[in-house]
Amino acid sequence: MSKQKITSQSAISELLEVMSQLRDPNTGCPWDKEQTFSTISPYTIEEAYEVADAISSGDMDQLEDELGDLLFQVVFYAQISREGGGFDFDDIATRVSNKMRQRHPHVFNTQKHEKFISWEDEKSKERKARALKSGGQSSVIDGVAAALPALMRAQKLQKRAAREGFDWPNLKPVLGKVQEELNEVDAEITSGSPEAHLREEIGDLIFSCVNLARHLGIDAEVAAQEANKKFERRFRAVETNLVKDGKSLRDATLKEFENCWNAVKQSEK
Repeated sequence: MSKQKITSQSAISELLEVMSQLRDPNTGCPWDKEQTFSTISPYTIEEAYEVADAISSGDMDQLEDELGDLLFQVVFYAQISREGGGFDFDDIATRVSNKMRQRHPHVFNTQKHEKFISWEDEKSKERKARALKSGGQSSVIDGVAAALPALMRAQKLQKRAAREGFDWPNLKPVLGKVQEELNEVDAEITSGSPEAHLREEIGDLIFSCVNLARHLGIDAEVAAQEANKKFERRFRAVETNLVKDGKSLRDATLKEFENCWNAVKQSEK
C-alpha cells in the first residue's frame, strides 16, 4: 500500500490526534482507555528490544515500523499525563531539546569557546542537582535504572563505580575474583546450603563475570545475547540432525546428544 509522506510537524500532529481519539472517553478504544503508566511500561521495554532486533537483522523496513511503535509509547505516556493535567508531548520534546543543548555547550554555545564537557560529567551534575532538590544525598550510581536487564545494569553500576576509582588496576585480580566466586558456589553446593544462599552466590559469580567482561572491553549483555543465539542455532541443528536419523529428542541418549552437538560445532568451524 502506498503512503503519502507528510512534513514532520504534520506527522507529529496526526499521531497526537490519533492517540487522543484512541483515549476519547466516549468513542475511544476500550483497551487504550484503561491503560496507565504502569500497564504500558512493559510494552515500552518490549518495543525497545524489537527496535534492537530490527537493527541487528539489518531490516530497515522493520526498523522504521518498530521505531514508530516506540515513538507511539512516548505519545501514549504524554496523553495519559495531559489528561491528568500534567506534562504533554511538547513539554517532553522541549525538555529533551534543552537538555541536549545543556549537555553539548561545545556545540550550541554561541561563543564557541566553551570547554568540552563529557556526557557523563554533565549527567553527574544533573544527578547531584536532583538529589539536592529532593533533600537527599547524591550517589555516583544514582539514575542507573532498576528496570534495565540485569547484565546491562551490573555493567553500568560497575562503570560508575570505576570512574571514581573503585576498581581493580588490572585483569589478574578480576580473574581471581571470578575463580573465588566459583569456589564459593561449589562450597555452597557441597554443603547443601538453602536455595537463597546458593542464589546469592550464583549472583555474585555472574556479577564478577560481568566485571571481567567490562575489563576486557566487552558488553556483557551483548555477549549473553550472542551466546543465546549460538545455543539456539546449534540446538535447532541438533534437532534437525536427530530427526534425519529417525530419532526424537526424548528418545535420544545423552551420548547421542553430545555427539550431535559436537558435530554441529565442528561444522561451524
